[in-house]
Amino acid sequence: MKALIMAADGFEDMELHYPLYRLKEEGWDVTIAGPYKGIMTGKHGYTTLADTTFSKLVPKEYDLLVIPGGKAPEAVRLDMDALKTVKRFMGEDRPVAAICHGLQVLVSAETLEGRKATCWKGIRDDILAAGAMYTDSEVVVDGNLVTSRMPDDLPAFMREVFRLAAKAGIKATAKLKKAA
Repeated sequence: MKALIMAADGFEDMELHYPLYRLKEEGWDVTIAGPYKGIMTGKHGYTTLADTTFSKLVPKEYDLLVIPGGKAPEAVRLDMDALKTVKRFMGEDRPVAAICHGLQVLVSAETLEGRKATCWKGIRDDILAAGAMYTDSEVVVDGNLVTSRMPDDLPAFMREVFRLAAKAGIKATAKLKKAA
């Protein structure tokens, strides 16, 4: 079970770290990709390490794609390698989860036409213009796509991410150690 989180400087700290640690808790191997390899800084000053760059990604190596929001999607959506990865996940009907402004990447990848989704209210018109059907709800699941609006929605977001992964046949294989 391998998850890919795509981000850049200015990511919404909670929207990257909450999924990162929830996935790790469930035994997932998580890779963070960015425009460059190294330390990225979130909107509120928390940092994370980009393990690889968008240009070095091999999408078939991952089972799940997560796109956090904040200001980072503005940079991610301009990277053609990042968009190719998103298009591949969406085109192959593999699990994709985007929250808040993360849907801007899906807009630029031209993958929202006819899809149901939610997002941060400030980009609602963007996803409508991209052909999506907007719902103001804490989480929306449409086929392989899970979307949410903001950090307050993270518990519902991750609950549906795990449901979608299970439905796709991606099961936990990690053995959790017993507390001593």
